[in-house]
Amino acid sequence: MIRIVDNLLTFGNNTLPDLCNRLTKIDNDLATIVENFGYPPYWSRSNTFESLVHIILEQQVSLASALAALNKLKDNIQQVTPARFLLLSDEQLRACYFSRQKTTYVRNLAENLLCGAIDLEELESLPNEKVRLRLTALKGIGNWTADIYLLMVLHRTDIFPIGDLAIINALKKLKNLPVQTPKEELLQIAEQWRPYRSIGAMLVWHYYLSC
Repeated sequence: MIRIVDNLLTFGNNTLPDLCNRLTKIDNDLATIVENFGYPPYWSRSNTFESLVHIILEQQVSLASALAALNKLKDNIQQVTPARFLLLSDEQLRACYFSRQKTTYVRNLAENLLCGAIDLEELESLPNEKVRLRLTALKGIGNWTADIYLLMVLHRTDIFPIGDLAIINALKKLKNLPVQTPKEELLQIAEQWRPYRSIGAMLVWHYYLSC
């Protein structure tokens, strides 16, 4: 069954296959993904400062580059906490592959967490749009970062990260659409997946990574 917490729909590893099956009944292209590649992995991250740092590092770079930076950071401070992060100088963070912008973004996040301006545990009980508003109020966190947090950390069932280039390109390929297809048309395609657009997004990512 789908987990409901304070009227918020979430999914888990045990419910993912069933939700995929629901979508394959209404979208033949998604059904083809499952037939050819199986169910997508359960991409999940803990609700921690480290997870948000990881997502920020993934902004506009390859997943491998972001992971390399995160691992280098962990080599330096062992536990990725706001207090430990703020001990690092600009030079030390450059050595961890942090750009100037991402250094600013993560420092700002760390400071807001330490002063209590944002509480990650509290976000678990807030509706999607309130979570988005809390996160995007922080410097360097936009809708893509908020979407990935909602989907992979809070496991909300109805998130479609239209700002994700992999999803955009893979969905066009999956649906045999022209490369110039506008985002509005892609959003319309995803509408048929409600209230499980997160699962549709995971299937499309799975397709992208499997081809």
